[in-house]
Amino acid sequence: MQLTVLGCYGGYPHNGIGTSSYLITSGDYHLLLDCGSGALLALEKQLSPLQLNAVLLTHYHHDHTADLGVLQYEWQLAQGDKAEPRLPIYGHTADPLNFGSLTWPDSTVGKAYNPAQTLKLGPLTVDFLPTHHPVPAYAPRITETATGATLAFTADTAAFDGLTDWAKSADVLLADTNFYANHQGTAWHLTSTQAGELAKHAGVKRLLLTHLPQTGDLQQLAAEAQEAAGEAIPVEVVKPQSIYKI
Repeated sequence: MQLTVLGCYGGYPHNGIGTSSYLITSGDYHLLLDCGSGALLALEKQLSPLQLNAVLLTHYHHDHTADLGVLQYEWQLAQGDKAEPRLPIYGHTADPLNFGSLTWPDSTVGKAYNPAQTLKLGPLTVDFLPTHHPVPAYAPRITETATGATLAFTADTAAFDGLTDWAKSADVLLADTNFYANHQGTAWHLTSTQAGELAKHAGVKRLLLTHLPQTGDLQQLAAEAQEAAGEAIPVEVVKPQSIYKI
């Protein structure tokens, strides 16, 4: 299983880099995890969007769904072979209006996932954890069935105790790290220190920081997370088009 970063900023695109979107590949199976601003152009550098097997959405904030409409239009209008007759887009039903928009005639079909149950997607299984966010959001823990390799993606969340057991021993923790250690006030996302502490307490093998701030020094963000995680856990700020073996 491998992770390709398509977009990694939180809130809005910046410096030609889009917002949260990731390609998960296992063999010839391709899963788009979130579909933020700029996702489609970034995806086209890796493969035709028509070769996606499924899309999985953690929640419906625009920085995770902004390119979903144009992806649906491409599946409706573009010529060429498709991996699926209709592209399945998996989302939660706690927001019925946004869930309803996942279906587009003759192109995409909305599929409801139950956060309390394991979701099987081709060679992958997905288990969910409800996060602490202003809207319903769910953190997916994705496991490759054949190898047992595990990617834990926090989605968008404030820090809370349940994250540790959910991320336990993951090969890669992809963590929403929108704030530096000195952040003050309301925080619906993790700070660098909280991301590092989560990695340490969960005993993960690697920590990748994403959902990044547009300002400040990202090397500082990584250093703060590394200090909290300890020397044994490699910490890295993700970059667009970077590919990580899991």
